[in-house]
Amino acid sequence: MGSLTLMTSRSAPFGRVLTAMVTPFTSGGELDLERAASLASSLVDQGNDGLVVSGTTGEAATTSDAEKDALLRAVVEAVGDRAHVLAGVGTYDTRHSVELARSAEKAGATGLLVVTPYYTRPPQAGIVAHVEQVAGATGLPVMLYDIPFRTGTALTTETILALGRHPSVVAVKDAKDDLGATSAVLARSDLAYYCGTDQLNLPLLAIGAVGLVSVVSHVVTPTLVELVQAYDSGDVVRARALHLQLQPVYTGMFRTQGVILSKAALALTGAPVGGVRLPLVDATDEQRAVLAQDLTAGGVALA
Repeated sequence: MGSLTLMTSRSAPFGRVLTAMVTPFTSGGELDLERAASLASSLVDQGNDGLVVSGTTGEAATTSDAEKDALLRAVVEAVGDRAHVLAGVGTYDTRHSVELARSAEKAGATGLLVVTPYYTRPPQAGIVAHVEQVAGATGLPVMLYDIPFRTGTALTTETILALGRHPSVVAVKDAKDDLGATSAVLARSDLAYYCGTDQLNLPLLAIGAVGLVSVVSHVVTPTLVELVQAYDSGDVVRARALHLQLQPVYTGMFRTQGVILSKAALALTGAPVGGVRLPLVDATDEQRAVLAQDLTAGGVALA
């Protein structure tokens, strides 16, 4: 799956460039499976060798289990074996996460994204037990999702190392934004790290990440693929130039909540996917105008 070569000692179990895909909705707020399939196929055509569905950017918090299942099946059918498809199954309820994991396996997912339990803020021992139960519920490989800004609890180095000893836990989506902590894990394990904060894509690659789980890739996948290829080939000057070129896009798509502006950006580039669900609200006219300027400054062609 995918065409990027891997110039590192670590394997990339889920590909190199993955999009944390938005969930399209109709004008009435219902799941739009046709548009989801079209978006998934387009993203793979542009160079993604992996997709994540029902993650943060997929508004998993406001979609039902039935919708998650239907969405996953539509994406799997659309991309076939051209890309990995990871299903977000993490919740603050271990039993619920186990059910979602089993459902995702039946629906054809090639991997699971398991976020740290949020809201309840369990101790590290509880996080370990939670992930072990979810990881043991299927035969699918697991990517941990470390994003303390949203969950309220960071995975400690020792917790990640402990979970990395589980045979199904093979990767980490790193949105902790702590290069020191990430380096500590990379020095002591073979876990595959994926950057989960777009502004740190190049820095994470530099310390050993194997790929990206990106939001801005909704509109700049070819540039991100080129960045990874340049870094792999040793052309760090080119990789840095692309990293700096993308700064307006990185900034622009996170001026407010990322899902809101991801959907606004897709509309601006001629690939509308509908609005967001409450409690999120759609971008304002002013926000869209600023975003258009940001995207243009970053080299994105608007419709």
